[in-house]
Amino acid sequence: MHHIAEAVASDRATLIANHNAHSIYLTKRIPELGEFFERADLIEVDSTPLIFFTRVLGLHSRAFHRCTYLDWRDHFWSVASRNSWRVFYLGGAPGVAALAAERLSARYPGVAISTRDGFFDMDSSANDQVLAEIATACPQILFVGMGMPRQELWIHRNRDLLPPMAVLSVGAAFDYEADVQCPAPRWMGIVGIEWLFRLAGDPHRLFYRYCVEPWSLLLPAAQDIAAALIDRRLLRDTAGNRKAAADKCGA
Repeated sequence: MHHIAEAVASDRATLIANHNAHSIYLTKRIPELGEFFERADLIEVDSTPLIFFTRVLGLHSRAFHRCTYLDWRDHFWSVASRNSWRVFYLGGAPGVAALAAERLSARYPGVAISTRDGFFDMDSSANDQVLAEIATACPQILFVGMGMPRQELWIHRNRDLLPPMAVLSVGAAFDYEADVQCPAPRWMGIVGIEWLFRLAGDPHRLFYRYCVEPWSLLLPAAQDIAAALIDRRLLRDTAGNRKAAADKCGA
């Protein structure tokens, strides 16, 4: 929230992305998606296994934690209402985003919400119309919820055509706000089994993502761990050699 508020206050463009095991899998197959994450100013990690993995690699402290829209939505809309922010949501089926905006506006009357469904051809003149609608609304914050990797690719290809604003990839955020999808209890996210709730709710669509894709990440994960162990050993050996040299000079 602090990052977004600073960007809005200074009319600064910023990109906040969302990484998980599925996006890691996709970056191996879609180089453009990897470029999107390279351009991001801030990345949320919505994956307990990835948090655990990065701790094994020693990349961060235990203060680092998983985070996604469902974790901060109430805080965000409260801040947006108090500061009279203008928010544009791009995504969802026709009518869904509008319904979500209506419900959110009733709860948070201070925020101005504009919407546009995500059913358009990104490679046609329809995309120019979408950009024109966003420009007309003049939002300070743009939520893009068209599913992964479509939302990320749209942001990557159009970011330089957008006015300065905070842009976030948020998936099915407004589907939840419109009660089209049922969110998992937040405790399931904390303990790392939110994926199980989603799988049970839509097994046909999500089985491959949750039960097949992760296996393809085991080899690169093992390679990363091996590389990290080698780096640690080299650092330890270097530190030991320096200490030995210092002791010798002292003697």
